[in-house]
Amino acid sequence: MHAEVISIGDELTSGQRLDTNSQWLSERLGELGVRVLYHTTVADDLEANVRVFRQAVERADIIVASGGLGPTADDLTRDALAAVSEQPLEMRSEIVDHVRSLFALLGRDMPERNTVQAMFPRGSRVIPNPHGTAPGIDLEVPRAAGRPARIFALPGVPAELFEMWRQTVESSIAQWIGIRRVIRHRRLKCFGAGESHVEQMLPDLIRRGRDPSVGITVSGAVITLRVTAAGDTPEACFAAMEPTVATIRECLGELVYGEEEEELEDAVLRLLNDQNLSLATIEWGTGGQVADWLNNVTSTVPRFAGGLVVTHSAALENLLSVPGDLIKSAGSCSGKVVEEMAARGRERFGTDLALATSDVPQLTKIDADGPRVFFALASSQGVIVRSTRYAAHPSILRVRTARQALNMVRLALLRGLTVES
Repeated sequence: MHAEVISIGDELTSGQRLDTNSQWLSERLGELGVRVLYHTTVADDLEANVRVFRQAVERADIIVASGGLGPTADDLTRDALAAVSEQPLEMRSEIVDHVRSLFALLGRDMPERNTVQAMFPRGSRVIPNPHGTAPGIDLEVPRAAGRPARIFALPGVPAELFEMWRQTVESSIAQWIGIRRVIRHRRLKCFGAGESHVEQMLPDLIRRGRDPSVGITVSGAVITLRVTAAGDTPEACFAAMEPTVATIRECLGELVYGEEEEELEDAVLRLLNDQNLSLATIEWGTGGQVADWLNNVTSTVPRFAGGLVVTHSAALENLLSVPGDLIKSAGSCSGKVVEEMAARGRERFGTDLALATSDVPQLTKIDADGPRVFFALASSQGVIVRSTRYAAHPSILRVRTARQALNMVRLALLRGLTVES
């Protein structure tokens, strides 16, 4: 059973808006055991829409489309489906009543143009849209050979699409394909090693044809391992994955910091909460990135006290009383200065811990060892100072450096604040 996902709209083909519906729908289809072979994006052009849907009908069993169901002149999905199915559009009076009631709730009269949203190809089924004016269309289109193709056309508004999928489309597809073989995934997040190094640490896990399969991707220096299994039930899938997940955790150890949507800041705040500790940040080269991440994590107990961002040495002298002579002699990017930043920052904020990041080095500097950036973590046990190569693609340098600083805190908390060199 194969599927195609179609996204419709000039805003997508022109690049003005990112298509996230296709990603979400493909994940949901995969969970039903339906493999998505094609993603198609088409503009608001009737002839182009008709061609796209006709092609999809011939090469996919299930087609899920988003967009083009509004009331304006450029919303052409219903017309395209009528042409592909060779069925006329018919008015559904119950849909007109539904749309009119939604406008009434807002204290407004329904524009006459909105009645077009009640037009459906003859023989199609309505996909209810509880909170929107654009119901979806469920349509079977005969093919030259074999079973008809099934088209599910949904509005492009993500919140409406999600709800309509969960309430109607998911169960309709499951029933239509008969035997429901589901696919489930688990994502493990890693930081602290390169992609090739991580792969070397996982003997025979990342090979084609393995079941469960393990895929590896990298983004912003974070390694994600995606474990995938198929089974008759979600529980069977997760049970089949468990030995593989256990092997990954055993092989990678502290490199694994979380699963699914968890980020390093989530891991750090979880550890702070477990150990009843508070943290502050003093950032120079990372420009407040670490503080921003920590501040955006929802926590019942405030473990992150706040952050200080500086862009020049005078701020350190005025706000933290870091000696100007030390900055001049040691340099803004040095272990001595970042150690002083962390120690004085901890005193200033009155926290258990304070993380400091140094200024970043000039990339034009010629150094056999390469330029380095420094981090420090102050606690009641003293100050831990570390440095790392300041090297990566310019587009991710700040993010990578901020994650390295945050990872230092994570490792220190895991190891009882005694990170070894």
